[in-house]
Amino acid sequence: MATLQASRAKILGLPLASAKSWGLNRAIYYAAAKRGFKSGGAPTKPDKYRSSYGEYWLGQDKAYKVRAGGRMLFTIGGDIQRPEDFKRQIEQRFQGTFRQAWKEALEILRRYKKEALESPEHFYQQVYRPRRDELAAKWNERASSKSEAAS
Repeated sequence: MATLQASRAKILGLPLASAKSWGLNRAIYYAAAKRGFKSGGAPTKPDKYRSSYGEYWLGQDKAYKVRAGGRMLFTIGGDIQRPEDFKRQIEQRFQGTFRQAWKEALEILRRYKKEALESPEHFYQQVYRPRRDELAAKWNERASSKSEAAS
């Protein structure tokens, strides 16, 4: 989810650091939604970044953003999703094959009309859901092969 969401954000115009932050943010958001949100009320604002905190719309999908280190990054539950977090939590799972997966994700998403990428529902139904199992299996196999070759 994070890789396809980050690719979606990149294609829709976010700089790479912001796109990776978006991808991780959306993966966290949808995982929490799947489990059932635990907290209610207003979103938690990171104390240090209150002055730059606000809503951001990527097409019809809303997240909360801050300015940190000169970059627009996304936040959920008071935590900022940084590109470094994306690298640690997502890219490292690919065992050195992330660049190939990233390129493939961008190629896939470029085939879709902007409207499909801007809509969270269309993105999920038309892009993510039909490909998630196939891509996860393919990317896991590639990472496993790379890991075994290194052993």
